[in-house]
Amino acid sequence: MKLKYSWLILVMVAQVAQAQFSWFGGSTKKKHHEVLLANRAIQIETTQAINNMYNSNFDAAERDFKWLTVKYPEHPIGYFLIGLNEWWKILPDSKVEKYDDACFYNMDKAIDMADDMLDDDSEDKEAAFFMAAAYAVKGRLHSERENWIKAAWASKQAMKYLEKCRGFGDFNPELAIGDGLYNYYSKWIPENYPSLKPMLVFFRKGEKKDGIKQLEYVAQNAFYTRMEAKYFLMQIYSMENQHQKAYYTASQMHSMYPNNSFFHRYAARTAFVLGKTDEAEVLAQELLNNVNSGKQGYEATAGRYAAYILGYLNMNYRNNIPKAKEYYQQTIDFAVQSKAKDSGYFLGANLALGKMAVSEKDYPKAIEYFTIVANNAEKKSDTYKEAKRQIDETKKLMKSARKK
Repeated sequence: MKLKYSWLILVMVAQVAQAQFSWFGGSTKKKHHEVLLANRAIQIETTQAINNMYNSNFDAAERDFKWLTVKYPEHPIGYFLIGLNEWWKILPDSKVEKYDDACFYNMDKAIDMADDMLDDDSEDKEAAFFMAAAYAVKGRLHSERENWIKAAWASKQAMKYLEKCRGFGDFNPELAIGDGLYNYYSKWIPENYPSLKPMLVFFRKGEKKDGIKQLEYVAQNAFYTRMEAKYFLMQIYSMENQHQKAYYTASQMHSMYPNNSFFHRYAARTAFVLGKTDEAEVLAQELLNNVNSGKQGYEATAGRYAAYILGYLNMNYRNNIPKAKEYYQQTIDFAVQSKAKDSGYFLGANLALGKMAVSEKDYPKAIEYFTIVANNAEKKSDTYKEAKRQIDETKKLMKSARKK
């Protein structure tokens, strides 16, 4: 079973391994390095580049981040931000692998430079922060690729250096994101994946409400990790049925970064969940137009979200069945393209098309759609049970029709 948040499990596993590490004894100070993370002038210089990154203006962001590598050639900040820029190219559709090498390369460069800083001063907390952050991104990407051993090792390193950089007073808001994620997911994972409870028994227990508060603190007060915290909060609010907060956060992010397909599709999804049908329809149509025009970042995943929303609205609100069928079929096509046949939208589209086929008395076609759902849904899920029920009822209707 592949877990959507498997890399977070690896981070928690790494906490146990962390106890086995001892930091190199004593402190060596061969060379002093300027602290850049808490430097307001650097933050001002990088603000536009960071905004470009989150707004999917990746080339412009990379030019400015490369300038940091020239101005601060011995510091990891430039390479880390270039690597993060590559990660955000991956994020809209994580199955796209063409940016992997560049992401890993720049994170490794950041790690090497931070390691050199630690050679000069073993107590350099800023260097430890970049080690933790770069290894965390590597762990996330390795877990997306199901490279579990590499992901576990990278996560273990991230935890090791995260502990080392604690106490960096001027940068505490940035560091709180790790605690927030741990507190929330240490409770969420066993609640949603009971089979993992035995392996979590020795971990420090967290509280979801504390994790949410910490992430909200980061979203309000941090500079470099603010948007990363909001990225997680959008999803957490939805999982906690705090749909109004999810909608507000997603709408805010989409307004700030209108070219970011992840924020765009989340704005459409949360509007849809809240029944804001007109807004959801506009956002979904914009999403689909961007996918069809080949706009950067608007991949099959965005198309799947958009097409399903438009199919549902046309079926249930516009009573435009031909259009609904068209959009539901697009949902299926996008899901197949992105290898997401277990996704809710793929299953929902097939269920809807099956029900429409039943209403049109095309029973063989309906059974075909329902069987697709049964074959791809989790066996204990309500969706699977619904598909099996629909198959049985449709077979009865088909048998009855033959007798007439």
